[in-house]
Amino acid sequence: MRVAGEQLWALLRELDDPDHLETPAGFDLGATRERFERLVGGLDEAFGCRTDADRSVQDASLHARVVVPAGSTSSGERLVVCVSNFGGLATVSLTNPGVFDSAELHELLHADDAAHVYGVLDDLDYVVIPEDPLWTTYDGPSQITVDARWPASWWTRFFDYL
Repeated sequence: MRVAGEQLWALLRELDDPDHLETPAGFDLGATRERFERLVGGLDEAFGCRTDADRSVQDASLHARVVVPAGSTSSGERLVVCVSNFGGLATVSLTNPGVFDSAELHELLHADDAAHVYGVLDDLDYVVIPEDPLWTTYDGPSQITVDARWPASWWTRFFDYL
């Protein structure tokens, strides 16, 4: 499922709990990891390759990320899928997070790649959200300071190290 606009902001604000920065209340690590492993397997199968999964994320709102190598995509660029610890949220990026906005992603992501990646995410009931809104300055109730030189963003809140 994909969410954007007002529905996205309502969801992010609903998930934002200042008492639980890295994982939500009642977080089930086993179920979240099992779902991520199914994502990795699904992407391996859909793209006919072995993806590279980073499962060693700690001290973060990000659960894990998986990379489909460029040589296995029709777009000719690697795909990066980031999965949050919150609400089954996921993002899809071409090359790396933060490189392309939604319009550019839509233009550059080959239709076959889109069908594969979004198909696997949809089959696993991930909530796919666009990156653009996440790069705006965080204005929620949680106290997040990653680096005093730069304000935290909504990306920091749900997809980064804290």
